[in-house]
Amino acid sequence: MSGPLSGIRVLELGQLIAAPFATRLMAEFGADVIKVEAPGEGDPLRKWRKMHEGTSLWWYLQSRNKKSIAVNLKSPEGLDIVKQLATSADVVVENFRPGGLEKLGLGWDVLSALNPNLVMVRISGYGQTGPYRDRPGFGAIGESMGGIRFTTGSPEAPPARVGVSIGDTLASLHGVIGALMALLRVKTGQGAGQVIDVSLVESVFNVMESLVPEYDLLGEVRTRTGGALPGITPSNTYPTRDGGYVVIAGNSDPIFRRLMAVIGRPDLAEDPALRNNDGRSKQSAMLDGLIADWSKSKSVEEALAALDAADVPAGRIYSVADIVADPHYQARDMILQAELPGGTQVKMPGIVPKLSETPGEVRWQGPALGAHTDAVLAELGLDPERIAALRAKGAVA
Repeated sequence: MSGPLSGIRVLELGQLIAAPFATRLMAEFGADVIKVEAPGEGDPLRKWRKMHEGTSLWWYLQSRNKKSIAVNLKSPEGLDIVKQLATSADVVVENFRPGGLEKLGLGWDVLSALNPNLVMVRISGYGQTGPYRDRPGFGAIGESMGGIRFTTGSPEAPPARVGVSIGDTLASLHGVIGALMALLRVKTGQGAGQVIDVSLVESVFNVMESLVPEYDLLGEVRTRTGGALPGITPSNTYPTRDGGYVVIAGNSDPIFRRLMAVIGRPDLAEDPALRNNDGRSKQSAMLDGLIADWSKSKSVEEALAALDAADVPAGRIYSVADIVADPHYQARDMILQAELPGGTQVKMPGIVPKLSETPGEVRWQGPALGAHTDAVLAELGLDPERIAALRAKGAVA
């Protein structure tokens, strides 16, 4: 394997979204990720959303580059295998409810005693401490209590879901960042391993901009505003003649002046009351109305052509069909061709971020349950007879 994380071993004790997405990112950049799954069904994500011949398409993406081993964590032998793997791992990523690993005998106290340099990423709904720690928490709850759902959607409608599992994804990203910072400390000899405590709620809350000081100092509660960007004007979603929409971000002072020229209102570009954002925000309804009047006289293509010519940031709202067909996505290798078991060809998302010297790569799609059990156990020094005996006892599959 190559990549900036080549030589780093990651043990995944997780399922569904948050922990597995974190380890997917690490695997794409060279980490040796060993995913522990329960024999029989494995990760429930294998059966989520759209399927191909009995396996979720999401699974093939979420678990690419990972090794799957099927281990029964209810058996002493299975627990011993996990302990052996943790002894040689650099990172363990888990998303049990707090206390879950401890009940199995795989808590931080146990694993860190076996491997003092171990970094453990613990992703949960509310974190490892606090009065809510024992509550079950999924991404939807993190999004709700973290503040993002209260601000998402139209003001005339109930709070809306973003459209993807953004709470889980944000927790994953925070987990990866924490793991890399902790690994840097270990690998540079600055200290031993540590726990990275990631809460779904806090991961969402962390991206909520100036929500708290706005409330504390001004008494303002930010709420749903549809496609507008409140307090930053003009920045909104505007209708077009052909029934489409364009997003226009004309909120810096020079861009605002160029935008006013495009819509035929150069007089407003010179208005002292509209020279700065705070003045424009006081008249946001008026400005949005004028821009919408202009956009409704244009098709999406006509509006974008005019805005692009004036160097005004603007874009259409893409569906997945638009994304797959877009030449920029293709030029950036963001749409990759993959092969599923049986030879079926399918498009998959590319890798982010782009590293110039050590880029990430896709080596294989999400594996079959237990596809790497024998190979991983052999690396631990178990001979075929011992592996067969463990399989006969139901400790592995």
